[in-house]
Amino acid sequence: MPPPTPPPANARILAVEDDAAIREGLEITLSLEGHKPILAADGERALAILERERVDLVLLDVMLPGRNGFEVLRTMRARGIDVPVIMLTARIDEADKVLGLELGADDYVTKPFSLGELRARIRAALRRANGRSQAPRQMLAFADVEVDRAAHRVRKAGLDVPMTAREFSLLTYLLDRPDRVLTRDTLLQHVWSTEHATLRTVDNFVMRLRGKLEPNPDAPKFFVTVRGIGYRFSPQGNGDIGRE
Repeated sequence: MPPPTPPPANARILAVEDDAAIREGLEITLSLEGHKPILAADGERALAILERERVDLVLLDVMLPGRNGFEVLRTMRARGIDVPVIMLTARIDEADKVLGLELGADDYVTKPFSLGELRARIRAALRRANGRSQAPRQMLAFADVEVDRAAHRVRKAGLDVPMTAREFSLLTYLLDRPDRVLTRDTLLQHVWSTEHATLRTVDNFVMRLRGKLEPNPDAPKFFVTVRGIGYRFSPQGNGDIGRE
């Protein structure tokens, strides 16, 4: 087994926190860890920074003035900003945690938190992100489906499944991001790029994948609709969580 991927040194970490004392504490902690802290007191400032600067990780407070952390995260993912996000919150409601994770958060830290715990969570998130940034896996699989990226081949229960180039691109994009909620805009931007396509195009192609790969396309288990947002690939087949 290869050694675990080490977290990158000197990461650029955006801390979005409206409390000045906590923001200063995060700045000191990140600097002592050898990272480059970037600070924002509200969501609008954070989004502006993310649009123009390279950021390796975001520490995102939930209770922000103006746009709250959930709205900021939703906007990030809609714009295709795929950096890891650790939510910081004083709220311990499980529904809030589920919402954050479904919107694309990578981790959750509840205030008050120890600096040791926060440092460990940051290292883990950076390590995972660094692993994702390596060359994509050539073989992907879920249930009885096997996807060979290099051969551009899909098999289900040992039988070849015909795939167009666009269907294959959408499939691998989803499989590379398991359990991540992806908006239609994000899929449109990354799979169709600048070609003429609409949000309905995304829906139609997801329906095609379901028809080819789901045991029951009318009750999808793997290519899940997230109501009002987009889609999520569930490798464990946890079922649809909000049909539209």
